[in-house]
Amino acid sequence: MAVDIIPVSTKAELERFIRVPMRLMANDPAYVAPLMFERREALSPKVNPFFQHADYQFWLARKDGRDVGRISAQIDHLAKTDPDAGYFGMIAAEDDPEVFAALFAVAEDWLRQRGYQKALGPFNLATSEEVGLLVDGFDTPPMLMMGHDPRWTAARIEALGYAKAKDVYAYINSEGFRFSDRVERRLARGLGKGVVLRQVRMNRFDEEVKILADIVNDAWSENWGGLSLTEAETKHLGESLKLILIPEWIWFYEIDGEPAAFIVLLPDINEAIFDLKGKLLPFGWAKMLWRLKVKGVTRARVPLMGVRKKFGRDPRGMMAPFFLSDALRREAYKRGVKQAEYSWVLEDNAPMRHMAEGLNARIYKTYRLYSKTL
Repeated sequence: MAVDIIPVSTKAELERFIRVPMRLMANDPAYVAPLMFERREALSPKVNPFFQHADYQFWLARKDGRDVGRISAQIDHLAKTDPDAGYFGMIAAEDDPEVFAALFAVAEDWLRQRGYQKALGPFNLATSEEVGLLVDGFDTPPMLMMGHDPRWTAARIEALGYAKAKDVYAYINSEGFRFSDRVERRLARGLGKGVVLRQVRMNRFDEEVKILADIVNDAWSENWGGLSLTEAETKHLGESLKLILIPEWIWFYEIDGEPAAFIVLLPDINEAIFDLKGKLLPFGWAKMLWRLKVKGVTRARVPLMGVRKKFGRDPRGMMAPFFLSDALRREAYKRGVKQAEYSWVLEDNAPMRHMAEGLNARIYKTYRLYSKTL
């Protein structure tokens, strides 16, 4: 049967678009279905401020009377990757070469018509969200805001002429939160002169989020794929963090009275929703909240961390990630967390990789970004 490609234009089609990977990976023990309400908001131009600086289109693939795949194409006008490249993302499809070929053909044509010479991805949808295709680490469930893909996807993409552009890693710490001996010895000497380590001030939360965003925009400004949070995205980030944050898990590091660095640890919501199949009704809310707030989770993720560039060569600034991580491990351990993930980390970001290794963290998942000349 021929593959029909359907541009997503209605609410019902968006629902089908969201559900494609849920069906494809329903029997994968490591897959965790995302919450439907969260996916609806993430893909809604009315809610997600990413769409204020991006053009996009979603498509469904249909064959033999059923939805067999999906893909997106998007142009992020604030992207800091390759100026010649538009993005593809949200790729999920049955193990069928015709389906993959049809999906990529329509996405590539959409980008080509807009003057782009390369396709780069997957991005779901931006560098601040899910990045890359899982190519190693299929046997463990992903943490919040990290992807999980069928094993066959990489080969199908490569067969269409796509080649590796970058790998990004997810590091996980060794159980027990023991850092390397070198780091432990340095931590034992205490904070340097003029350094203050403090928790987020919840009574000034909006101000704190703006400080955090300002550090992010500075620290990541020269990184490939670096973030550039707009005012609307900063506000949205604060609102999103409030839903699941634990105040003791957000720390700032000040040098001579100036906010110089920060770290955010979030409980792995996937551990709390693994059996809900994306639904919060009728009893999903109660289960999720009990697992997060009462029982607690054993895994957590560091999705955001940054040090201002001006402090990058200051010994006090160089130690910021370690003192921040030390504060987190004490607080997380109190709540029963056994492992923390640091992600994502570019394969060629040597400082971040050295830091992760100093925390006795190891690579346990690899996500790949692909590119193709159009």
